[in-house]
Amino acid sequence: MPPPIISVENLSKRYVVGHRSERTGPYTYVALRDVLGQEIRNAARKAVDVVRGRHVVQGDTFEEFWALHDVSFDVQQGEVLGIIGRNGAGKSTLLKVLSRITEPTEGRITLRGRVASLLEVGTGFHPELTGRENIYLNGAVLGMKRAEIRKKFDEIVAFAEVDRFLDTPVKRYSSGMYVRLAFAVAAHLEPEILIIDEVLAVGDAEFQRKCLGKMDDVARREGRTILFVSHNLAAVSQLANRAVLLKEGTIAFEGAIPAAISAYTAGRPEQSTYISKADKTEKAPFIARAEVITSMPNGVHSFGAPLHINVWVSHNSPMVQGCLGVHLVNQSQISATTVYAYPPGHIFGRQPGLTLVQFSIPFLRTNIGKFHLRLYLTEPPRGKIYEILDEVCDFEIVRHDFFPWWGPEICTYHEDFSVKVSELDASTPIRDQVCATMGMPVRSLNETVSNLHSAQP
Repeated sequence: MPPPIISVENLSKRYVVGHRSERTGPYTYVALRDVLGQEIRNAARKAVDVVRGRHVVQGDTFEEFWALHDVSFDVQQGEVLGIIGRNGAGKSTLLKVLSRITEPTEGRITLRGRVASLLEVGTGFHPELTGRENIYLNGAVLGMKRAEIRKKFDEIVAFAEVDRFLDTPVKRYSSGMYVRLAFAVAAHLEPEILIIDEVLAVGDAEFQRKCLGKMDDVARREGRTILFVSHNLAAVSQLANRAVLLKEGTIAFEGAIPAAISAYTAGRPEQSTYISKADKTEKAPFIARAEVITSMPNGVHSFGAPLHINVWVSHNSPMVQGCLGVHLVNQSQISATTVYAYPPGHIFGRQPGLTLVQFSIPFLRTNIGKFHLRLYLTEPPRGKIYEILDEVCDFEIVRHDFFPWWGPEICTYHEDFSVKVSELDASTPIRDQVCATMGMPVRSLNETVSNLHSAQP
């Protein structure tokens, strides 16, 4: 087995955090000699830091903060590794150390290949240079020759869609243009290792779809290695082969995507339950509680798994004929699918009390992404509208097996379908191949075509 293209051994990164002493209160008294002594000590400490080449920290008191502590993992060539975790878990620090932007405090990193990083908008760009000049500059930084950059130049410009502003200084670019060009350069200049942070969230939906498609193409067809940090679990589950979960600077889990997502979501607050603040003695019917029961903890659902929705309706005053409609709404505010309890098939609420309505979807085909519920409690047809709830019971649908990237703008849900592809002999006339496929002689086909033409007005 070949050696890993990325090897991280016992990696740690320590920062020194400074704090300014607060002297507050009506009777606080500080002698002048104490102030002068503190300032002299701070000046001496800063001078020592400058001489030793260390970062100068402001403040009177200090504490050590370990952004990473004893992190170890390997990445094989052609693998896509997702790095997930909460804000402040150490994801961006890890990528900066891997990109050689900052030095590790302890540990060792081995990189066997050229590295391209996209950690923030315009990484490696000079604001005074034009887009054209920055493309060549980034290529030179990656160690590529001018001929190699020129070969990829047209592809980069076409992908970034900045041809009109190619000779404009990038300081005048919008953030979207900036990140489009930065990603295009990083993805097209053939680095062996591509490191990408959450920066793709800057672009619009179409750009994000293009980027994810490009990363998938780079990894699967060209065999390059990608480290991908994102809070979008659907994107991570689609793109990555496995994941590393960081928690407080250490690896909490490393392994398959479904298990990593389960470990990550196990610590998220419960969001897939709605509880009404209305008084239980209220006579007008209302939705007292609603919940989405997903296949994984904390509002994460696996594509194709059964989904269950429970709704409790309080009706201290009876309804003539209650109707409960539940819409699954995607992040584009489009109702992807609907379930409902509608009379006369389902009758409830004719007697005062509390009713539990349970919906089950045995095979959920709605698209991957973030969803919420929109609930309607009414009396049809064109009767009373008791309550309409929107943006309640958030949940997210992910898919762990490989599937082409489907953004919300592409489709709403996936239907079952089959595909048959047949390779035909190019040397045989098309008419003969059609007849062979349909199981009929050429003469019959000619007569059928003639009849069709004669039947036209």
